[in-house]
Amino acid sequence: MKLSFQDYISIKIHKTDLFLTNFIQSKLKPFNLAPEQNLIMMLLWERDGLTQYQLVDRLAKDKTNIARMASNLEKKGFIKRTHCQDDRRSVKLYLTPLGKELGEEIIPLAEEFDKVVCKGISNEELLELERLLLKMQKNVQNLN
Repeated sequence: MKLSFQDYISIKIHKTDLFLTNFIQSKLKPFNLAPEQNLIMMLLWERDGLTQYQLVDRLAKDKTNIARMASNLEKKGFIKRTHCQDDRRSVKLYLTPLGKELGEEIIPLAEEFDKVVCKGISNEELLELERLLLKMQKNVQNLN
């Protein structure tokens, strides 16, 4: 039996992602920050001085995409990129004072957003959701 459009789990996940992205995009717009750029900033607020390679790994993005986003964040004055002394090919990203200030405003927004998204969902359900999403990611990775 052929599935209808609304029966595909990938469509349901995609629609949810669009709702989440559109909402967070509206919250980040006043700060001149795109949702994808915010992912880099969130990682740097957690641990300053990550390399672009570490961001590629953590965000599962290609290095060109990360380099472009880092360049844009640097132009906005949020980060500073420096070459590693021991490996000139490696680039580390550091928060600027402006980038650190931005975190003081964005992190509470992100935490509130997470509370809204998880409202009415138990810790056990969140763990199960994470388990299932990881399983789906592995299923897709195994196709490559």
